[in-house]
Amino acid sequence: MSMIKTPKPIRGTQDIFGAEAEAFAFVTATFERIRKLYRFRRVEMPVFEKTEVFSRSLGETTDVVSKEMYSFEDRGGESLTLRPEFTAGIARAYLTDGWKQYAPLKVATHGPLFRYERPQKGRYRQFHQIDAEVIGAAEPQADVELLVMADHLLRELGIADGVTLQLNTLGDGESRENWRAALVEYFRAHRDELSEDSQDRLERNPLRILDSKDPRDKPFTADAPRIDDYLSDAAKDFFAQVTEGLDAAGVAWERNPALVRGLDYYRHTAFEFVTDRLGAQGTVLGGGRYDGLMESLGGAATPAVGWAAGIERLAMLVEELGEPVPDIIVVVEDDAMRADGVGLTAAMRRAGLASELIATGSARKRYDKAVKQNAKAILALTAGDDGAMQHRLRIDGGDEAAIDAVLKGYSPN
Repeated sequence: MSMIKTPKPIRGTQDIFGAEAEAFAFVTATFERIRKLYRFRRVEMPVFEKTEVFSRSLGETTDVVSKEMYSFEDRGGESLTLRPEFTAGIARAYLTDGWKQYAPLKVATHGPLFRYERPQKGRYRQFHQIDAEVIGAAEPQADVELLVMADHLLRELGIADGVTLQLNTLGDGESRENWRAALVEYFRAHRDELSEDSQDRLERNPLRILDSKDPRDKPFTADAPRIDDYLSDAAKDFFAQVTEGLDAAGVAWERNPALVRGLDYYRHTAFEFVTDRLGAQGTVLGGGRYDGLMESLGGAATPAVGWAAGIERLAMLVEELGEPVPDIIVVVEDDAMRADGVGLTAAMRRAGLASELIATGSARKRYDKAVKQNAKAILALTAGDDGAMQHRLRIDGGDEAAIDAVLKGYSPN
């Protein structure tokens, strides 16, 4: 008996296997197909960046920066951070790698992200997202294209039913500043009755109070000043163009004036696709326009808009796909035919048929083993009296023409 203890997995991580892994792969494969239809370029980003990339772009006062980042000092004494989101790293690359020449630049990526937070259903410390961004486009058309793309993706995943697009405008810089001043004035009058978190946010980030889940804040957020009373004509026109574009593309939406983004660089469109199918964790995909982000990283003012979605959460909504069923199983019932079994299985796979070879274990039980796998076709190989290969084919929804073509073209070595 070994006395060596097996290390346990790290809390908040997961080993994805079986049907869950198939649903996960279905989400990423569908995303890749859709991004090509919309002509978004694929990018691969580093998993870690200098800490300042995130602390500057996300803001030192946000929960992500103050509580949730996995930061460490490398051997050179530099502070590095595992990426908690994609946008900041993509913005950094836009500035350092000369991507400006491609503006407006449409990019998409997916992969793991890291946040040190309390794990819960559908939320992990290493989690995965798909992400799409348009950088260098100031026009509402970019917002519309991203929203139509997100809606298309959810439809192709088969989860559009029961998912609602909620939309709001945060206005341009001027609108937002006037609204913010009105919020500060309004909440100051109720300061003592607000939750501690909201009192803390009052001067720094009053928009975050509107987002508060604390029941003590609810009576005041309901009557707080609304962005619509502070929108400039330009901001109203921008939002009208976004909603007209969605209507033209046949994308249903509903206005949610309580939908806000706490970070100062967000402008104009903010959106979330929400569902009640996952309990309290309602958002499946969210994003918005962040025209002020590049300046926080030392670049010139650059308009940009993007969205991200958790792959785990989308995979939970995807219908139970189960494990994929083989198109054909090749069963070697006579060991003399083993080489032909290998050759035919290889030929089936090259013809695009998902194939499995059963050529070991008790020869009598091999066929029964194949039947249990619910394959769409079973090809059994035996040797004739003259030693030549003989076969019998059982079809159960398989592509008979494709299998016949392989058999006709196959010649034993």
